[in-house]
Amino acid sequence: MNKNKLIVGIAILALSTSMIFTSCVRERDTDIELAKDEVIGDFVYSDAFHIASDASTKNTGENLANYKTTGYCASLIHDTMSSPRTMVIDFGALNCMCNDGRTRRGKILVAYTTHFSDSSNVINFNFENYFVNDYHVMGTQVVENKGHNLLGQSFFSQEVVGKILKADTTIKDTLQWNASRQMTWVAGEDTPMWFDDVYETIGTGNGRGVRYEYYAMNITQPLVREVMCRYIKAGKVELQPQGKALRTIDYGNGECDNQASAEINNKRYAVDL
Repeated sequence: MNKNKLIVGIAILALSTSMIFTSCVRERDTDIELAKDEVIGDFVYSDAFHIASDASTKNTGENLANYKTTGYCASLIHDTMSSPRTMVIDFGALNCMCNDGRTRRGKILVAYTTHFSDSSNVINFNFENYFVNDYHVMGTQVVENKGHNLLGQSFFSQEVVGKILKADTTIKDTLQWNASRQMTWVAGEDTPMWFDDVYETIGTGNGRGVRYEYYAMNITQPLVREVMCRYIKAGKVELQPQGKALRTIDYGNGECDNQASAEINNKRYAVDL
C-alpha cells in the first residue's frame, strides 16, 4: 500500500511539474506591442517639429520643401505680424502621400514667440484632425530653443503630452505618449540646405499602451534623425512596463532602413518602422 501511495505521489508531482512548465512556456513574455507604440510616438512628434522648421522659412502660400509630392501636400498660412507668430500647416481633409512615403491629412497648428531660430524662442504645437498613416495624432508639444552648447550646436527642449489613436481602433484604445527630451542639431546647421540636417535626441518619458499597460521610457543611446532619411537611423530606448520584463528598442547602427528590433529577456524581435 505504501509503495502504491509513493507511486501515485510521484505521478502527481510529475504531472504538476509538467503543468507548471507548460504554463511558464505559454506565458513567456514576447509581447512587443508597447515597443511598437513607443516607436510611433518617437517619430510623429519630432516629425511635427521638423515640418514646422521647414514651414518657418516659408511665407503664406509657399510650398514646403521637405514634405511634398508633385502636387505638393500642404498649404501654409504664416502670420509673422501677430504676437505670438502663428503657422497653420494644412495637409487637407484627404490623405496626401508625402515624399517621405507617409500619408498625412489635417492640420498642425504652431505658435512661436520670436524668430524661429532665435535662442529662447518657444514653440507651441497643437493638432487639428491630424493623421500620419491614419494614426490620429493629438495632444500638445512645447519646444524651446535653448541656444548653443559648448560645441556651438543649437539644442532644444521638447515637452510632449501626447495621445495617439491607432488606425482601426476605437477611442478607448488611444495610447498615451509623454516625453521630456532634448534635441541637438548636430550637423547641417551652417548650410542653407535641409537634406544634410541631423538631430540627436536624449531624454525620458512615460506612457500607456492601447492595452492599458503603463511604462517608463529612457533613451540610453541618442536617437539619430537625419532629415533626408524617412526613419530614425540609430539609438536605443529602454521601456519598463509595470509587472513585465525590460524592453530595449534598438534603431540600428546608422543605416537608413525601416527596421528596428525589440529585445526582451535576451531575445530579439523585429519591429517594422
